[in-house]
Amino acid sequence: MSESKVKRGANRQSVFFVVTGLNATATAAISIFLTLVAQAWSQPVQGSLEVRWDEGAANCGATSHEPLQVHAYDPQTFILRQNLCASFEGNFLYLLVGSDKALLIDTGAVADSTQMPLAKKVLELLPDKDNAKIPLLVVHTHGHLDHRAGDSQFSIPSVKVVPADLKAVRAFFGFAKWPDGTAQVELGDRTIDAIPTPGHHPAHLAFYDRRTGILFSGDFLMPARLTMEDSAAYHASAVRVVDFVQAHPLTHILGGHIELDTAGHAYGMGSHYHPNERRLELSKEDLLALPAALDGFNGFYARYPSFILSNPRHNLAAVAISAVALLIFIVWAARRLLRRHRRSAA
Repeated sequence: MSESKVKRGANRQSVFFVVTGLNATATAAISIFLTLVAQAWSQPVQGSLEVRWDEGAANCGATSHEPLQVHAYDPQTFILRQNLCASFEGNFLYLLVGSDKALLIDTGAVADSTQMPLAKKVLELLPDKDNAKIPLLVVHTHGHLDHRAGDSQFSIPSVKVVPADLKAVRAFFGFAKWPDGTAQVELGDRTIDAIPTPGHHPAHLAFYDRRTGILFSGDFLMPARLTMEDSAAYHASAVRVVDFVQAHPLTHILGGHIELDTAGHAYGMGSHYHPNERRLELSKEDLLALPAALDGFNGFYARYPSFILSNPRHNLAAVAISAVALLIFIVWAARRLLRRHRRSAA
């Protein structure tokens, strides 16, 4: 070998060799070896989703429940679930720890730290560096109150909270042509991609973790009712995310809620009790099915094996029209009966 040169990218995703003076067999062997090494480096870190989430209770006052349930997917990835008895939303929050800082995705539905000690628990999970907790960045999948109510608990010098409105999201992540493009958050040996996914909310984001291959999808895709404010934007977001994951390894899709049981039936709105709850994670196949489901959506309600499509505005309008039609019919029927009664009396 007369000369060799090695270049490694900062994210260790690829290795490039410039080699001269080798015969074809040696070159082929090195090429195969480098391919295997690159594949090994690009494989997502495997974790565990073997956890039984607290199902809440039909009578929350009769039993005691921990406000937060914490599951370690791996030593640097934590799933936090707010108890259904504390909030029927039962939000899932995600803490991703890098070597330099950590990222918290959403702060949930409960602001009161005595009822929901979210900040206290998150800080306990953070590792120390230079005799202090590593910095924490708090972001949101979107701005609905049940995903940002806990923001007030993080008024701490080492914590930065990114507001959930579209102007703040675009400014912080640097989206020049929202909703096109992606943005990256560097945590130190861990890169998170932010993907615009409006449709449920104008500033909705999904977050992809390159380390684990997990897509944190918020309310965009989850085993629950997928409610849309803008159906065209929702469909465009589905296509955008499908295109993204086709070029990236995907292990799991973890959303903001579970609202379906194992049979695929939705729990009643506002229910604090989820017996036989479906598993949290969705698959790549569920994501790939979403654009076609949105294409064929009737605009009101449609049930699929892993999610339910719903447009609350259309449903509310339909209910209002039905109520007006029923009222008109009742008035018409009452007037007709009154005329018959007058004729009979005469």
